[in-house]
Amino acid sequence: ADVDPARYGAAREPECGPPAPERDAWELALVAAALASGTPLLGICRGMQLLNVALGGTLRQHMTGHEGGRGVFGTHPVHPRPGTRYAELVPEPVRVATHHHQCVDRLGTGLVVGAESGDGTIEAVELPGPAWTLGVQWHPEMDHADLRVTEALIRAAATPAGLTV
Repeated sequence: ADVDPARYGAAREPECGPPAPERDAWELALVAAALASGTPLLGICRGMQLLNVALGGTLRQHMTGHEGGRGVFGTHPVHPRPGTRYAELVPEPVRVATHHHQCVDRLGTGLVVGAESGDGTIEAVELPGPAWTLGVQWHPEMDHADLRVTEALIRAAATPAGLTV
């Protein structure tokens, strides 16, 4: 489901999916609560878009080339930006499972680009600082061969509790 463009001050374009105001409100409240409490946060696909909107950013309502087929993930490489948290996890370009027709347009306050695709689409965003906050436009849960992003989230979540993983 697409984030309602009204959430970032835009008129709905024809390619944008129907609004789901209750879902948007609930998920934006979850993002706000995680950010306020310092809870580790991994936003996947729509979750990355919500993170951006929650911090005052905007979305491009329609793009092509990243959606795969109906019910099928496409793949493409993403290129990490040196010096970012994401690049520390995954320093080399990797192919990712993708299925989206929207993307970050203007970055939300405080966000930094962690990775981009070859066409310049922002593929990962992060908040610098002690709280572990990362958004990825792809679906890392679909890649069982590369678990670095998922493992980093688990480590970040375990650390405040004094657990070792």
